[in-house]
Amino acid sequence: MEEKQYVTITALTKYIKRKFDADPHLQDMYVKGEISNFKQHSSGHMYFTLKDEKARILAVMFSSFNKSIKFRPENGMKVLVKGDISVYEQSGQYQMYIKELQPDGIGDLYLAFEQLKEKLLKQGLFSNEYKKALPKYPHTVGVITSPTGAAIRDILTTLKRRYPIANILVIPALVQGEQGAASIVKAIEQANQSHDIDVLIVGRGGGSIEELWSFNEEIVARAIFASRIPIISAVGHETDTTIADYVADLRAPTPTGAAELAVPHIDELIERVLTRQTRIIRKIKEKISVQAQRYDRLSKSYAFKYPQRLYEQKLEQVDKSTELLKRAAQALFVNKNEEYIRTRRRLERNNLNTLLQTAVQQQSKTEKTLNRAFTSLLLAKKKEHQRVNMALDALSPLKIMDRGYSLVYNEDDHLVKSTEQIRINDSIKIKLVDGSITCEVLEIEGKDQTNE
Repeated sequence: MEEKQYVTITALTKYIKRKFDADPHLQDMYVKGEISNFKQHSSGHMYFTLKDEKARILAVMFSSFNKSIKFRPENGMKVLVKGDISVYEQSGQYQMYIKELQPDGIGDLYLAFEQLKEKLLKQGLFSNEYKKALPKYPHTVGVITSPTGAAIRDILTTLKRRYPIANILVIPALVQGEQGAASIVKAIEQANQSHDIDVLIVGRGGGSIEELWSFNEEIVARAIFASRIPIISAVGHETDTTIADYVADLRAPTPTGAAELAVPHIDELIERVLTRQTRIIRKIKEKISVQAQRYDRLSKSYAFKYPQRLYEQKLEQVDKSTELLKRAAQALFVNKNEEYIRTRRRLERNNLNTLLQTAVQQQSKTEKTLNRAFTSLLLAKKKEHQRVNMALDALSPLKIMDRGYSLVYNEDDHLVKSTEQIRINDSIKIKLVDGSITCEVLEIEGKDQTNE
C-alpha cells in the first residue's frame, strides 16, 4: 500500500500563492467596487474591503502608491482600481494589492482634470508672477455667468449693497454643457474688447463635476490667462476647485465672495474718508493755531511797537560804518603808497640797460660755442656716412653681378640657394646686372637630387 504524503499548511499556502502570482490574468487587473471597512495605518498603508452586491475581496494599498491619489477614500465610495491578486500567507486569504485608485463615475473626468492641471502647471499658467492686481476702486465691474442662475442674483445683490456707485455690466454666457466652454471664452474676449471694464467676475453656482466641467476646459484656462482685465474666478462652492480657479488672478470661494473681493464696502470707504477728513481738519486747526501764535508774537515784538527807534538805530549804525570805512581806506592808501616807493627804489638799483647788455653778451658767447660744436659733429657724421657707404658698396650683390654672377628667384620671389627649393617645370627668374630673365626648369642636377 502506497504511503500517503502530507504537506504543511505553510507549504500549501506557498504553493497557492505561487499559482496566483504566476497567473498573468491576475496581474494588473482593473476592478470596480465599493469601499467598506476602510482603515489607514500610521505607516500610511490603506486597508479596506472592495465589495459589490454579491461578493467582496480584501484590498491593501501601500503608502508608496497611495501618495499619488488626490482624494481621501471613504466608506461607501465607489472606486475604480488597478492592481494584482495574490495570497497573504499568514491568513491564507487572497486579496488585491492596489497600485492605482480613483473615484468611479468621474474617473475619466478626474483623470482629464489632473492631466490638464499638470500640463498648465508646467507651462507656468498658474505662476504668481502673471497674476494681475485688482483695482482698489473699480468704476465698472463685468460679470460673466448665466443670466438666469442663482449666482448672478447673489453677485448683483452683493455689489449693489457694498459699492452702489460702481457700474455693473453683465455678459451672459452658457456655464455648462457642450457649448459652455466656447460661450465663456467668447464672453471673456468680448469683455476685453471693452475699455470700460476694470475687473471681471467669471463663475457660476455649485453643481456636479459634470456641470462645472466647462471651467476645466483648456480653452477657458487660456482665455483667462490671456485676459487683459484682472479676473476673479467664482465657480461652485468653497470645496469645488476648477482649472479656472488656478489660472485666474484671484479665486473666490463663492460668487458672493467674488463680489466682496471685487469691490470695497462703501461704508468702510465713507468711514475712511471721514477719518481722513477729521485728521485734515485737525491738522489745519493746528496750523492755524501755530500761525496765530506766531502772528501774535510778531505783532508784540519791538520792531512793530517802536519802528522809529529801530530806524534811528540803523541810521546810527550807518554813520559808524561810514566812519570806519573812511579810516580803513586812508590806511590802505598810505600802505600802498609806501609799497610803491619801495618798489621804485629797488628797480632803480637794478638798472635794466645793464642787465640787458649782460644778457646779450652771454647769448653771443653761447651761440658761438654751439656753432663750433655743431660743425665738429657734422664733420664726424659725414665721415662715418662715407665709411658705411663704402662698406655697403663692397658687400652689395650688384658688385658681384658686375663680374658675371646672377641671382635666382622662385615663383614666390624667394632667393634660391639650393636645388631642393625648386622642381622640374617650375618657373624661375634670373636677375642679371642689366635686367632679368624668366625661365622654366627642365632638368635638375645636384647632390642627392633626382628628377621628379
